[in-house]
Amino acid sequence: MTGFPRSPILTRAGLVLIDPASGAVQRIITLQYAAETLQRSLQAQTVKDEPDRSQPLRLTGPAVETLTLEAMLDATDQLERPDAHPDTVAAGIFPALSALETLLHPSVAQLERQNAQGASGSFQIAPAQTPLAIFVWSKNRIMPVRLTDLSITEEFFDAALNPIRAKVTLSLRVLSVDDLGFGHRGSGLFLAYLQSKEALARKFAGGEITSLGIGGLP
Repeated sequence: MTGFPRSPILTRAGLVLIDPASGAVQRIITLQYAAETLQRSLQAQTVKDEPDRSQPLRLTGPAVETLTLEAMLDATDQLERPDAHPDTVAAGIFPALSALETLLHPSVAQLERQNAQGASGSFQIAPAQTPLAIFVWSKNRIMPVRLTDLSITEEFFDAALNPIRAKVTLSLRVLSVDDLGFGHRGSGLFLAYLQSKEALARKFAGGEITSLGIGGLP
């Protein structure tokens, strides 16, 4: 998987984890290889009282957008240079997999704190808060997301049964101002993402109504 010396430097996609209060970057998870497909689904938020003939075109909020992509993790190149990658030699791709998996688990400290609150008779146990995940897929797609589902297929292992190659499927939900509230740090990122869509839409030239086989609308 080693590239040619003059191969172009490819932009990678990935997740940036930040502290929701301070905005400090806690971790950057880059996808090792560019995914071949990115499945996107957008569901409109409309007036719930259907059929409401008085408001058929009104939207109650931003569309609910979900993303699904498959990534490949492979330690082959790193294992060819063991002196430069001692962690990979010791654990394969376990560190990369664990970085993704911890997005779906409360930390041990958070679980212990919740247990202590329950043992002390606290009436309100605060849910664990994860870092704010920012999904980056080119400069036009930088959006706050929540990892909702993670599927891992480990394919090859070293002599100590550490995984050295795996396919990972990530399902992400884009977090909008409806999810976060306008005062949240991630809302500014979502609004910038939406503005980028609007700017790109304005660049679309469109077509002619005659290309639809009609001279005009009735």
